[in-house]
Order: sequence, then structure tokens, then C-alpha cells
Amino acid sequence: MATTIAQAVVNGLLIGGIYALVSIGVTLIFGVVKIVNFAQGEFVMIGMYISFFLATRLSIDPLVSLAVSIPALFVVGVLVQYFLIRRVLGLGDMPQIFLTFALSLLLMNLALLIFTADYRTVHTAYSDAAIHIGPLYIAVAKLIAFAVAMILSAALSVFLRTTDLGKAMRAAAQNRDVAMLMGINPDQVFCVAVGVALALAGAAGSLLMPFYPAYPLVGQVFVLMAFVAVILGTLGNVTGALIASLMMGVAESLGIQFVGADSGLIVVFLMLLLTLAIRPSGLFGGSTRR
Repeated sequence: MATTIAQAVVNGLLIGGIYALVSIGVTLIFGVVKIVNFAQGEFVMIGMYISFFLATRLSIDPLVSLAVSIPALFVVGVLVQYFLIRRVLGLGDMPQIFLTFALSLLLMNLALLIFTADYRTVHTAYSDAAIHIGPLYIAVAKLIAFAVAMILSAALSVFLRTTDLGKAMRAAAQNRDVAMLMGINPDQVFCVAVGVALALAGAAGSLLMPFYPAYPLVGQVFVLMAFVAVILGTLGNVTGALIASLMMGVAESLGIQFVGADSGLIVVFLMLLLTLAIRPSGLFGGSTRR
């Protein structure tokens, strides 16, 4: 029993790292720009297709394709902020919600039109490899994805805390008007925030490709988990989103192991409901932006 629990915890932590990249992107956009990006999952899907075509057409490993998907999605994020999101800021919640929801539907249907609903996979030398530590089985592809996800999360934390632009983003998240009075350009800060968020989504897509299929609706799976993590970790709290994502991964894995193959999401949403009932502001409700 102990070995089974330990194996489920390990599996949950590994997939939780991917959830973290997506949820951190969602909470970063919400914290800085004050808009909920319902299309975040579709940018994970785009990152997966970028890695798929680089692997199948140019024989580029999905890990190496991070060098393409991250900057490509950053540029897309800047363009989305400048040409779309910027137009609806200050118009209220409904136009903002409809914008990102419409963008999500557009990207999904474009992917269906261009790529069809077929599942696309990439097999690498480490896709089926595993490390055995005693009785525990650790998939190498998932371990690499987790390690890279944690490195990117740590790099983002360092960026937000030590660089002038990162501090400007945190200032804009805390109080936009005061930040403007201090000489911070909100348009620049918002473009960088959305660019970084989408770059993380692209990274998540590339990291998923060695062990997860790409298809037009794949983003819906991850954006759903990201929103749960953002709520659990407190809206706008990057650290909270990271910790909540890892907790969700473990909860999902334990649910699959001990309740049933289709019960992972049930356990996650039960955890969400219990958290909201006990602590409506989220697990880290004392501080909404870090």
C-alpha cells in the first residue's frame, strides 16, 4: 500500500509541473492585466503542434524545440495583447470574457480545420524510458518535463523579483494607477506579461509532446486544471498557483489510483469545493499577488 501511494504521489507531482506552467500563465495575466484568459489552453495546443511538426519534418527533439516554441509564443502574446486585449481593457468584465473565449473557440476550430481531429504523437528515445528507484517507477519524459517546468517557474520568480521589468510588473499588479505615477509604462508591462504567460504555455506544449498526444481540443484539459489551480492558489498569486498545481496533480493521481480511472477530476473538484467552503479566498488568501 505504501509503495502504491508513493508511486501515485510521484506521478501526480510530475504531471503537476505541467499544470503549473499553464496555471502560472493564467494567474500572471490576471494579476497584471486583470483579465481572465480562457484561451490559455489553446496556446498549449499550439506549442504542441510546433514541436510535433519540428520533430516530424526536421527531426528536432521536442526539448530542443523549446527554443522555438517559447520565443514564438512570446511574440504571439505581445501581438494578442497589443491588438486584441488592449482594446477591451476598461470596458468591463463581459467584453474581456467574450474576447478571450472567442479567441479560444477560433483557435480550436482553426486547428480542427487545418490539422483535423487526428491525434498526433512524437516518439523520442526517452519516451518509453524509465528510472527505477527501489519499487518506484519514474518515466524519464515526465521527469524531464517536471524538471524543466520547475526551472522555468524558478526563472520567472527570479525575473519578477530581481529585474526592473519584473518589479514593474509586480507594481502594476498591486496598483496600476500608482505604478503609472511612478513612470511605469502599462502597455509595455502588459505586453510582457501576456508574452511571458503564452511563452510558458508554449513551453508546456513542447514538454508534453514526448508522452502526450496533440489534438485540437487538448488545451481544454489543461486550461480547466489551470483555472482550478488559480482559484485554489488565490487569484493573482504565482507561488500559490505553483503549489496548488502540484497538489492537484497528486490529488488527481491518488484519485485515479484508489477511486477509479475516471475519478481524477472528481477528486480535484472535490478538493476545490472543500477549499472554497473553508477558505473562499483560496489557500494563500492573505496575499493575492507575489
